[in-house]
Amino acid sequence: MLATTLMLTPLACAAAATPADLSYGGKNFQALADDSYRLAGMPGHFQSWLADAYLRGGVPLAGGQTLDQALARRKAQLQAAKSPAEKDALARDTAAWAHKFIKKVVPKFSLERGFEFASIVKTGERQCLLQSTIITGLLQKAGLDAGLVMVWKSMSGQESNLGHVTSVLRLPIGAGDLQVDASEPQPFASHQGILGWADGDYRFLAPQFGPQGLITSYRQVGGAGAGKPAHLSFLSMNYVRSQFSYYRGERASGGVLGTGGRATPAGLKTSERWLRQALKEEPRNALAASVLGTVLRKEGQLDQARQQYRQAAALYAAEGHTPAGMQANLAWANGKGQ
Repeated sequence: MLATTLMLTPLACAAAATPADLSYGGKNFQALADDSYRLAGMPGHFQSWLADAYLRGGVPLAGGQTLDQALARRKAQLQAAKSPAEKDALARDTAAWAHKFIKKVVPKFSLERGFEFASIVKTGERQCLLQSTIITGLLQKAGLDAGLVMVWKSMSGQESNLGHVTSVLRLPIGAGDLQVDASEPQPFASHQGILGWADGDYRFLAPQFGPQGLITSYRQVGGAGAGKPAHLSFLSMNYVRSQFSYYRGERASGGVLGTGGRATPAGLKTSERWLRQALKEEPRNALAASVLGTVLRKEGQLDQARQQYRQAAALYAAEGHTPAGMQANLAWANGKGQ
């Protein structure tokens, strides 16, 4: 048990990022899906596809015959709950349903294409950002407090450069948070490191777990003490948009990590364009800043790459942790290697 407490100043609280409103059927959810359809040259609307998937999926919620009806009924049940324990039990049940529903109706996982709403419809593939966006949207539509966080340390303790995204449910009575991750076989995950908004900036945090996977506090990496879940704010809408742009750059055909085998000049330019778009949407996106440096390096723009790596390193330092790959890139930028 940590003896110190993370104290948020009034200024920091006032500056907190507003968690993304991703409610299913809302304008932000629809805009993300419509962007994906437009880029794929596809007609139609994703919400209609998901509503149809609910009808054929065999994973009902709250007795609702349609998806909208099911979510409305669960929201009413939550509002009518007679005790905090009943309300929290309903919230857990809703999250477990969303986890099962997404895994059932979108059975395949794809790093290459699964971040696009269009890929769900075309190939039945999903990826961490997209599945977490949908789960969060369903939970929010049911009246629950949910959002997205980046993951930098897995359930097994393996570190990455913010290589994963998960949804988080905040229980109604304020007892704590639950990670809801459709990349895992069970609904509630226990990733050991996340990135969320705390103390006036995005921070690398270490969740502290209690019984049944409940997060009771978050410890700042490289900082003092732990803060209650209410002190954590989820990723903003700007950050969520930025991550969709990031993955389009990361996975561009012929790009920095994408399909098509070896990187090509055209592919790298596509990666560069999307990564710059990601940073325009959220300048604090350290992952996008870091990978943009790698793209510039692959393009032979070495001075620009060095400058970009230094800018990315400053973001990581402000957030409390510098991943090993970023440390290596910074050493190269500072002349310690070619």
